[in-house]
Amino acid sequence: MKQPWKILLTLLLSGGLVACAMVPSSEQTETSAQIEQPEPETESAKPEVEPPEIVEPEVPAATKTSDGKLIFGEKEWVYVPAIEESFRARIDTGATTSSISAVDVEAFERDGEDWVKFRIEHDGIKSGEINLPVERWVRIRQSSDNSYQRRPVVMMWVQLGEMKDHTQFTLANRTHLTFPILLGRSFFRDVAVVDVSREYVQGKHQ
Repeated sequence: MKQPWKILLTLLLSGGLVACAMVPSSEQTETSAQIEQPEPETESAKPEVEPPEIVEPEVPAATKTSDGKLIFGEKEWVYVPAIEESFRARIDTGATTSSISAVDVEAFERDGEDWVKFRIEHDGIKSGEINLPVERWVRIRQSSDNSYQRRPVVMMWVQLGEMKDHTQFTLANRTHLTFPILLGRSFFRDVAVVDVSREYVQGKHQ
C-alpha cells in the first residue's frame, strides 16, 4: 500500500502541470492582443485637383491707328492687278518714289508720246508684256562708276490691304534683290503710318 504522502505529492504535481498548461505566457498574450486589436481606420488621401488653366483670349494686332490710318510693317504683301500676282515689298520711308522689278524694258513712241513696254519678273514669276505711257524720266546715279542711268516712271494700280492706289513706279531690274517692289513715301503719305518693328501687318491678298 502506497503511503499517503506520496499520493498527495503526485496529485499536487499533476495539478501544477495542468495549471501551467492552461495559463498563457506573457509573449503569447501580447501577440494575441496585437492580432485582435483592429487597426484604426484612416481616411484615404484625396488626390489633389489642379484648377483649370485660364486661357486669355488672343487680341488681334491692330491694322489701323485710332484715327483710321492703315498700319504698314517694314515688309508687306503687294498685289498687282495687271498680272494678278502678289509680291513681297519693302516699305522705304527714305525713298520718295516706289519702284518695281522690270525686265526687257524698251521705250517707244505712240501718238507723239513716250511709252514703254516691259515685263515684271522676280522669283520665277514673269508676266506678259505690259505697255504703259511714261509719266516722266528720272536719272539714277550708279554707285559703281558715278554714271547716270535714265529710267522711266509709269503709273500702275496696286493693292496693299484695303488700300488700292494708282501710283508711280520707277522701272528697274530688281531680280537680284530680295524684294521686287519698294514702296516710297508717295504711296502711303497721309493715308498710312509705318511701324518698322512689325512685318506683314495687312496680310496677303486672296
